[in-house]
Amino acid sequence: MSDLYGGLFRKLLFPAWEGVIRSRPTLKILADLQQTEWRGADEILAAQGEALARLITHAYTHVPWYRARLDEAGVRPDAIRAPADLARLPLLTRADARAAGDARCSTAPPRATIRKATSGTMGQPLAFGYDAGSEHWRQATKLRGYGWAGYRPGDRSLHYWGASALPAARLPAAKVAIDRRLRRETYLNCSVRSDAELARVVESIRRHPPDALLCFTQAGGDLARYIVANGLRSWGTIPVLCGAERLYDADRQALIEAFGPSVFETYGCREVMLIASECERHDGLHVSAENLIVELLVTDGERRREALPGETGEVVITDLHNLGMPFIRYANGDLAVAGPAGRCACGRALPRITSVEGRVTETLRDGQGRKVSGLVFNVLFAGVLAASVRQFQAVQHRDGSITLRLVPTHPLDDGAREQIRATCARYLEGVLVRTEVVEEIPPTKGGKRQVVVIES
Repeated sequence: MSDLYGGLFRKLLFPAWEGVIRSRPTLKILADLQQTEWRGADEILAAQGEALARLITHAYTHVPWYRARLDEAGVRPDAIRAPADLARLPLLTRADARAAGDARCSTAPPRATIRKATSGTMGQPLAFGYDAGSEHWRQATKLRGYGWAGYRPGDRSLHYWGASALPAARLPAAKVAIDRRLRRETYLNCSVRSDAELARVVESIRRHPPDALLCFTQAGGDLARYIVANGLRSWGTIPVLCGAERLYDADRQALIEAFGPSVFETYGCREVMLIASECERHDGLHVSAENLIVELLVTDGERRREALPGETGEVVITDLHNLGMPFIRYANGDLAVAGPAGRCACGRALPRITSVEGRVTETLRDGQGRKVSGLVFNVLFAGVLAASVRQFQAVQHRDGSITLRLVPTHPLDDGAREQIRATCARYLEGVLVRTEVVEEIPPTKGGKRQVVVIES
């Protein structure tokens, strides 16, 4: 049966909204990306070099923080003309970016008009910004990557994501609801995954069968296992796009049994959005190379080098189109395995990542033993209490109780304590939660701070 609304949305409503009403070049960029993905590696590198030269020149001219950084490194902006030249510049760590704050913002157009913050997976949210031009690239890149999984604008989509700790204000919430209705996007909260909640998701799928399921990876795996264990599948193939956490083989297999063979992994971070996504060949994730330069760096003695195929390296990103608040050689804290060189069997020459490490969020349990995503605390401390808490960690002990360790930026007031209490009561019913103020939360041997620790 033809989807009249979907076709109308793609051919008329969406282009009119993006190109005519909002005058945004998103669809033009998307059309270009759908051409450049088939070009050879040399052409892709040349295009990266042009965009990189523009970025570095702008940063040196209009971002005093970066001018000082390049001067300190003894590097003139005209010396950075190809991705390989980036090795001459120091890395930008999260600590660097957090300490610099708005000093990384451009003093001339385009300015960082869009403001966001990371989810705080490592316990320390990062506030950042980017310009409208970068947003257009991000949206176009997402549409292309999702398109490899078969998803198109206007398709019915079910988003099994986390939910914010607090409801949005009435007017913005109404606008969001209208937008999602027009786009046919249904959002369900995956934070609590009890049998009753999973049954509610299954009922939604049966009532309004989606053309695509977009989910937090572990939440999707739990949903799939529930469907398989109870023999609930009554639909054909539904493409599944997994994000936010690593997709393990066991989760992929469960998702295939529950929704069919079209299961795709995506990788991104909030600072730059979609970094890489899986194509129909399922042989690694293609990097969004027209929008980003992604280095996978191995520390070899006193120097860093690019990871060889099959080696694990530190993910370092240069956002080619964010001129408003540049991310140049940004180490986002992830590790990834370098993919094979050469074209994929799909025909695309975009570089590949075999797998991404270090993005797994531990799962808590409430008083009834129901699963609760550890992202609950990420949302709270990255959003509502971002200015009050510098680091956090939730430790669930063997007896089920939780110690919430906090490194506050200043003494917590009654309002902040009430927000913490309300979030725990909402998502962790029946669990004793203690709050412990500490001076520092030490990282693991791997250099990361675990947001959630489950005692075994």
